[in-house]
Amino acid sequence: MTTTMITGANKSLGLETTRRLIEAGHTVYAGMRDLATGAAVRALGAHPVQLDVTDQASVDAALGSLPELDVLVNNAGILGTSFGVDDLNPEALQEVLDTNVLGIVRVTQAALPLLRLSRQPVIVNVSSGVGWPRFLSTEGHDEFTVPAIPYAASKAAVIALTVQYAKNLPTFRINASDPGYTATDFNGHGGHQTVTEGTDATVALALVAADGPTGQFHNRQGRIHY
Repeated sequence: MTTTMITGANKSLGLETTRRLIEAGHTVYAGMRDLATGAAVRALGAHPVQLDVTDQASVDAALGSLPELDVLVNNAGILGTSFGVDDLNPEALQEVLDTNVLGIVRVTQAALPLLRLSRQPVIVNVSSGVGWPRFLSTEGHDEFTVPAIPYAASKAAVIALTVQYAKNLPTFRINASDPGYTATDFNGHGGHQTVTEGTDATVALALVAADGPTGQFHNRQGRIHY
């Protein structure tokens, strides 16, 4: 049996990832800030775990409660409150980085002792095409019209830290996923993809074999190349 932890698992992409990995045979621990929001994951058969990725004590307690761990999906993220230049300040950037980047580091570092005991350790970091400069700067891409600086910067950092973790942990499979423009609370359900389509890359990367890719960035069509 494969044991998986998913952060931000109580709704949207995290909830759909939970559903699909349970369907694939995983035992899923569903991390969320407030256990009162865990009805949907309980209904799927997942195990809700209180986990606030911005709180080291919460992270340590959550990972310390797991009996074992094979797959970590770092899904938790926020958009933040700055969507242009005029409303941008260091505090707005710091808030987004604390969740979207430092949160991944907190959870991953706390998970490493358990993952190192796994025969096939896997980490998937949910990033975004909004963190990919080529998409941001190319007209015709969904990402081109996004003006927000903190969110884009945070997701670019997620891609870079994924590559570096993969280089440092060569026996792991560590990749980043791009959900694409998916209808979620993030965009007022304005995205053109379903949550199932938006989790295709994350689920595929969570299910990679021991000889699968590592240090790569994928969307539902496959690897995103430079």
